Amino acid sequence: MQKKKHGESIDRVTWLGLLVTLGIVYGDLGTSPLYTFSAIIGTKPVEPLLALGALSCVFWTLTFQTTLKYVIITLTADNKGEGGIFSLYALIRRYSGKWMYLPAIVGGSFLLADGIITPPISVASAIEGLKVYDPHLNTVPIVIAIIVGLFVMQQFGTQWIGKLFGPVMLIWFTFIGVMGAITLFSDLSVLKALSPTYAYHFLTEYPGGFWLLGGVFLCTTGAEALYSDMGHTGRGNIRVSWIFIKIMLVLSYAGQAAWLTTQSGAILDRSPFYSIIPVAILPFGILIATLAAIIASQALITGAFTLIGEAMRLNFWMRQKIVYPTDFRGQLYIPQVNWLLMFGCIGVVLYFKESKHMEAAFGLAVTLTMLMSTVLIAAWLYTRRVALYFIIPLTGLFLTIEITFLIANLLKFEEGGWISLLIGTILISVMWLWYHGRLIRRKLTVFEPLEPFVQILKKLSVDKKQPRYSNHLIYLTASDSAKKIEVETIRSILNRTPKRADVYWFIHVQTADEPFLMKYQVDQLAGDDAYYIKFKLGFRVEPRINLFLEHVLADMQQKGEIGEITIPPEQAQYGLEGDLRFVLLRSFLSYENDLTFAENVIMRSYYFLRRFSIADDVAYGLDTSNVVVESVPVVVRELQGIRLERDE
Repeated sequence: MQKKKHGESIDRVTWLGLLVTLGIVYGDLGTSPLYTFSAIIGTKPVEPLLALGALSCVFWTLTFQTTLKYVIITLTADNKGEGGIFSLYALIRRYSGKWMYLPAIVGGSFLLADGIITPPISVASAIEGLKVYDPHLNTVPIVIAIIVGLFVMQQFGTQWIGKLFGPVMLIWFTFIGVMGAITLFSDLSVLKALSPTYAYHFLTEYPGGFWLLGGVFLCTTGAEALYSDMGHTGRGNIRVSWIFIKIMLVLSYAGQAAWLTTQSGAILDRSPFYSIIPVAILPFGILIATLAAIIASQALITGAFTLIGEAMRLNFWMRQKIVYPTDFRGQLYIPQVNWLLMFGCIGVVLYFKESKHMEAAFGLAVTLTMLMSTVLIAAWLYTRRVALYFIIPLTGLFLTIEITFLIANLLKFEEGGWISLLIGTILISVMWLWYHGRLIRRKLTVFEPLEPFVQILKKLSVDKKQPRYSNHLIYLTASDSAKKIEVETIRSILNRTPKRADVYWFIHVQTADEPFLMKYQVDQLAGDDAYYIKFKLGFRVEPRINLFLEHVLADMQQKGEIGEITIPPEQAQYGLEGDLRFVLLRSFLSYENDLTFAENVIMRSYYFLRRFSIADDVAYGLDTSNVVVESVPVVVRELQGIRLERDE
């Protein structure tokens, strides 16, 4: 019954849901008409085969990539209503091979790289409409000012402005569709270009037509957002609204193509998009285009926050401080990521200066992201036991299209594509090193049976000879079972001065593949002296363990499973209250290691990256007033063959 409700919720279509979907999902796709034809034509003389062939390629790219791959197929792969490349990986990781994390981190990294390039190219292409009035206008300061304002605004929350997104994007799509239709009516014969034969002739007969596919691909940028934003809007709203969106996009592109056919032999000195807008309403066109570009940028920034949050839960990224500026579900803000994105965007604007120079870097990042999502969706279809005779040709179709676009985009490597690869490679390296560093660290964790240790804890708990360390002593453990515990935890309690407590708690936090799951289970280890708690939290749930534990204790007290926190007379006479004390074990790389070159690189990189990670008490939502941190040395491989002789 629960599954049915979930399906009904994600597929439900409402007028409000459709309006919200326009504002959240289609920003990047909606601004692509601003620069796609400019990227395809560049400085080449305009001719009918170029204009009509480009329109045909754009139409079929939107049909195969956006409609078939994402709207029809990929949206089906929902993780309890959530979408996105990491949600997709979470769906398949239990069934797929160990290597499947690679396309996930590669795709996620280039999606983040896309987030650095989208705001500059969207805002710049919109603001450059002012060059109709002044061809020599320097738009760089205006673009940077808008981008800085956009990122500064993030810390205050964007829920209030988000309410305007839907109406603004409705006006935007209607505007571009109407402008395109008006121009198209002057030459309806342009619609013949929707036949795939025009795309074929363009690729085979136009000189260098194949290499222009790098510009064509820009029409489908933002298609990944259809999937990533499914949790915010629902699959049904996306699929229904896409009908309207595609019609408006095709009208806009067709209108631009119709205008281009009237410019035969000319070298473009202005944007085809702004050229079909009457001069009288051009200021409004520039204004609404700028608002649409800001909305597109906001969607990518929000998506970057969500992506990093998911990466942290899946152990692909070091822990960062997450702030929730509003009470809107899914509205999160990560300060470090925000400022890094801002400086990255400013750097892109200062380096390229104009949107036409950013196109190569933009297309390459999106292409690589889509390639990785194709690999993951193929694996998901296989786990769903879809017939191979369906999976293989479908995957082959998408891979052929995307590899073709990739090759075409690589031609522009020197023109700026290298920036995408550089940013993506850095992000991939960070995720790979962090992931493998954690794997090595976890492999070195030694577990011991918990039952013999519990007997010692029972004796220690009532041993009045030992000073009381805490009423409730709590350890976070990597053990996913109540039958074992880390040796490091045993040593922490028993070594040196034993830590006597009334009750010992061992807490394990398990990241679930579902996004918003919040459950826990309790195992009673020894009467009222020791308990094991396993929290099962979705990968989009902030682990506020201090708060969650208080709820657990209150629930257990209400059910009579534990008594209230009692205060010994020697503490009560001074007005002291019972306390909860967390002990966190923080590892460091010991000097007593004999590491291979690869191990040395991974582990030193891991501990270097951890410097940029927030502390465990902040990551798990613990109050610093009741947290004790103990350092634990990590020895990957002990030094051998030490020849130390005594000098008599």
